[in-house]
Amino acid sequence: MWFDGQAKAAADFYCSVFPDAKLLSHNPMVTTWEAAGIKFMGLNGGPQYQLNSSISFFYYAGTDEELDRVYGLLSAGGSVIMPLGPYTWSRRYAWITDQFGVNWQLDVDPIRSEQKIVPCLLFVNERFGQIKNALTHYVEIFPNSKVLLEAPYPANPDFPDGALLFAQIKLGEFILNLMSSTLAHNFTFSPAVSFVVDCANQSEIDYFWVKLGADGAYSQCGWLSDKFGVSWQIVPAILGELMADPTRSQQVMTALLKMTKFDIAALENA
Repeated sequence: MWFDGQAKAAADFYCSVFPDAKLLSHNPMVTTWEAAGIKFMGLNGGPQYQLNSSISFFYYAGTDEELDRVYGLLSAGGSVIMPLGPYTWSRRYAWITDQFGVNWQLDVDPIRSEQKIVPCLLFVNERFGQIKNALTHYVEIFPNSKVLLEAPYPANPDFPDGALLFAQIKLGEFILNLMSSTLAHNFTFSPAVSFVVDCANQSEIDYFWVKLGADGAYSQCGWLSDKFGVSWQIVPAILGELMADPTRSQQVMTALLKMTKFDIAALENA
């Protein structure tokens, strides 16, 4: 998540809201934490990118009591997009934007996974109707992946064939939701929320860099946007260890700032 100086405050807040949450690391640029089965990174990147509704986070509360508790905490100081109540797709559900600008979809339903927080990609405007292509694309790229759920729109001659309202996929052990809207919206995917792929070796970096970046755009320091506009960071798993070494961190930082795709050997030799 991209913040303008609020990463640590956001991390502290989310650790107070969600069960089994803990702060992992903190420095002036990056704060990391775990909550409800998912690892987060907050980047103090400045005002360049603003969080919006294109990527939200489902929280599957499992009980009415837990849903009420989290709804009260996350909505305080934020705004309610869809108030807590019954909807056709859930007995109790809400969509809110919290005080830091992060969007949450809260659902009373349980989920049969330790990952209780599930990111959700919202396909709107010119990307409406692309969910089917997106889930096929991602499942083909990530090993041991599969489609868990597809919910199509009712038949409509104005919609593309097989247009999906909602889908859920599992990329390795990571669950991801995708949904679409027929309404016009003034937001789109951006680096304000990106997905980090930790790679064990250079061949994995090379693979994901090519596969996810195809027909998209490449940027500095392992960042890319895929053909749907979703941002990814393709990074070596060893990067945190290298950056934590006080005798090498400055040289490693200098080296990585010159890179687009990460070169593990060059970082290790910095």
